[in-house]
Amino acid sequence: MEGRILKGIGGFYYVLADDGREYECRARGIFRKDGDKPLVGDMVRISVIDNEAAIGSVDSILERKNRLIRPEAANVDQALLVFAFDKPAPNYVLLDRFLITLRRSNVPCILLFNKKDLADAVQVDRLLNAYKDAVADVRALCALEDGFKDTLKEMLCGHISLLAGPSGVGKSTILNALCPGALAETGEISKKLKRGKHTTRHSELFPIEGGGYVMDTPGFTALELRDIEADEVRDEYPEFDPYAGECRFMDCMHIKEPGCVIREAAANGAIPQIRYENYCAVYSELNDRKRY
Repeated sequence: MEGRILKGIGGFYYVLADDGREYECRARGIFRKDGDKPLVGDMVRISVIDNEAAIGSVDSILERKNRLIRPEAANVDQALLVFAFDKPAPNYVLLDRFLITLRRSNVPCILLFNKKDLADAVQVDRLLNAYKDAVADVRALCALEDGFKDTLKEMLCGHISLLAGPSGVGKSTILNALCPGALAETGEISKKLKRGKHTTRHSELFPIEGGGYVMDTPGFTALELRDIEADEVRDEYPEFDPYAGECRFMDCMHIKEPGCVIREAAANGAIPQIRYENYCAVYSELNDRKRY
């Protein structure tokens, strides 16, 4: 039979198969030999070992639409990337690392700034304007608002959506609104560290009321960019695209070169300053990594 992996824990994969049953499966050893492994979201072929106990084995992985390394996932239609306006304060360089990862994996992104009640109108407008050209959609919401659940369903129903972001930003609250049966624990904010405790330990697909799935993923406060060089980062900022080829030097990295139209655009506000600063930070990190 064929089916979709809903979750993977401790070497077991839980597959919702064609017959409507969920099978607990181990992966065949061939995956270790090939250097691959099944991921949550994968469509797979399984063999049934014990029909009564719903136990089987994952025999092969069907062709993937996309694959993310961290968080590990496959075949997602879009990502709902969640950051908070405050408590915890947003790490914008981390945010851009997420966006670069999703863009390179061909996963459209909806960026949600949660806890709008903790921000003033100027801060809300600044962030929405800063990221409007970087993602498919950007919104500011508050879980306490009327219509919060309806807005989430409007964005996610009918799709397989990856729910991602750092700890403490409200992902568990969002999951509970979309999938009450998930019974996700809402993490408390650490008063000492000003960031959330990790309440999700593994990736898992949950059905959304009204159709589709949302994939909850572990929250984390660091994300390493892999398989990308410093000189490739400029291609991952769509705000730079209108200025392509206009710099004095064709190989301009937009850092300190004379005649750089990107730096000029950032200085006059045509490119959001926060995005340009994040670009410089990510470029510097990758450039330093190359040296060592």
